[in-house]
Amino acid sequence: MSVYDSPSTDEKRRLIYGVIAVVLIALVVVGLVVYRGHENSEEASQKADELISVIEEAGYDAPDKDVIVGVLGDDGGATCADPNAALKQATLRQMIFNGSGGPGARPSVAAGISVQGELAIISVYCPEELEEFREFVDDLDFDNDLVDE
Repeated sequence: MSVYDSPSTDEKRRLIYGVIAVVLIALVVVGLVVYRGHENSEEASQKADELISVIEEAGYDAPDKDVIVGVLGDDGGATCADPNAALKQATLRQMIFNGSGGPGARPSVAAGISVQGELAIISVYCPEELEEFREFVDDLDFDNDLVDE
């Protein structure tokens, strides 16, 4: 009769922890090698320049080009991710409410400038969405007298 001498539970535990540590370290190394981050493409840079010119033509100071490239990339980021969806339109309507929460929340007449930035981004990054978004904005009530000139 043979006797099987199994390794101790401490040895098993060390082996399992060692294997897990090696796998985690390998995953971290692979993740660092594969991650590209925000690559500054030529297209993103050109679109940022175009947006800066649109903003400055409107008479406002434009954000830093690197900030625009980092936020909007070459596809417009979250702004162009279906800007005409019902949820995005509801969010925009909520942003131009009076700022109160709960039962005190009510629509108010906002300045037309409050959507001009989004219109500028859409016109540069996803112009195919512009007409439908402009129709939505045209249905909103704005008081252009509220704009500081």
